[in-house]
Amino acid sequence: MAKVHVVCAEPSIANHFLAELRDKEVQKDSLRFRRNLQRLGEIIAYRISAHLSYTDKVIQTPMAETTGKLLHDFPVLATVLRAGLPFHQGFLNYFDQSPSAFVAAYRIEGTAQVQVQVDYLSAPSLDERVLILVDPMLASGKSLVQTYRAMLRFGTPRQVHIAAVIASPEGLAYLAREIPEATLWVAAIDERLNEQAYIIPGLGDAGDLSFGSKL
Repeated sequence: MAKVHVVCAEPSIANHFLAELRDKEVQKDSLRFRRNLQRLGEIIAYRISAHLSYTDKVIQTPMAETTGKLLHDFPVLATVLRAGLPFHQGFLNYFDQSPSAFVAAYRIEGTAQVQVQVDYLSAPSLDERVLILVDPMLASGKSLVQTYRAMLRFGTPRQVHIAAVIASPEGLAYLAREIPEATLWVAAIDERLNEQAYIIPGLGDAGDLSFGSKL
């Protein structure tokens, strides 16, 4: 069974960023919306970093020799276009030597059906790597599962983390069932999905709020 970490379960500055993301008045400032997604990405990246492997290294300071812990290898950061880009950037701000993977995915509006465009999938080798797959909204979970399965053509990661800002209970249960090897990280778990598979209360369309409405 996948383990779920809920970042906003206890009060922290992450709760402030999440509240602003949800606020329809604050959402009018798309720059602030993108920045808050980045900030939550940074916070979750830091939390995940405590579960990665480190190597001791001797370091010479201007004053003396000491030892430090360096990340053993930087994780591969993967996201779904286009809504995932600001959230992904938050992870990249911390894991600044990480390679990235991208996939284009979309859902047919008004239904829970998701189609992943694997023609636009770009990724480095995933064999024996740590993979962090990020997407701000975990609704039904189908797009993330299909994305993960498509990425396995590039190899089998040794460790998988999936991160979202807001998740539905249904989406978490689906991921836990379909990708039990993954550790799940979310800022918040919302009440439910509605009939159109949108998260309630959610925050709206993260892609549109970040980059403008689409035709």
